[in-house]
Amino acid sequence: LATAIARQQWRPGEAIPTEAVLCERYAVSPGTVRKALDLLVEEGVLERFQGRGTFVRRPQFDHSLFRFFRFEDANGERVVPDSHILLREQRQATADVAKALQLAEGSAVIHLHRLRLIAGRAVLEEHIWLDATRFGTLLDIPLEAFGPLLYPLYEQHCGEAVARAEEQLSVTQGAADSERLLQLPAGQPLAQIERLALGYDGRPLEWRCS
Repeated sequence: LATAIARQQWRPGEAIPTEAVLCERYAVSPGTVRKALDLLVEEGVLERFQGRGTFVRRPQFDHSLFRFFRFEDANGERVVPDSHILLREQRQATADVAKALQLAEGSAVIHLHRLRLIAGRAVLEEHIWLDATRFGTLLDIPLEAFGPLLYPLYEQHCGEAVARAEEQLSVTQGAADSERLLQLPAGQPLAQIERLALGYDGRPLEWRCS
């Protein structure tokens, strides 16, 4: 079921077939189907609505940034930072990138380097890595199409839907280029988030360092 969802057989927000249909399709008992669905609901892949059915859950990643940071305007309203792509390129995966994306070292990957800004001021620098064989379409899209949220772009243009993400927060010292982009004094401590975005089948889709 998870593989079928990852392959967009049922897209995020769509209802999956009833338990009776799944029993017939996979030639298993109702109890087996029910346990499988319970597990996928527990993992956040599916969600149930009383009287409506079971649906593929669409994660709300537009809020995940605010787990660690609070961006507000002068009135205290929450603000989603703007996005500015500094670099888009295809290159060979280093050992770290290959390990994160479960690729062979030297595989073709797409690297996005971007800034996130609020009122014109840079507040986040991001390096994003993607498997070029699955996300190659992104090399041909106009940069103007890259909005503040990338996951809808992955789904629309590459057919790859992010189901969940694992994040790790640490404090580090920024390199000189980062300090220049973020307009910080030398030696300023930086909060760093590493995020591994996973598909509905558990395969890595994106590795990001913010």
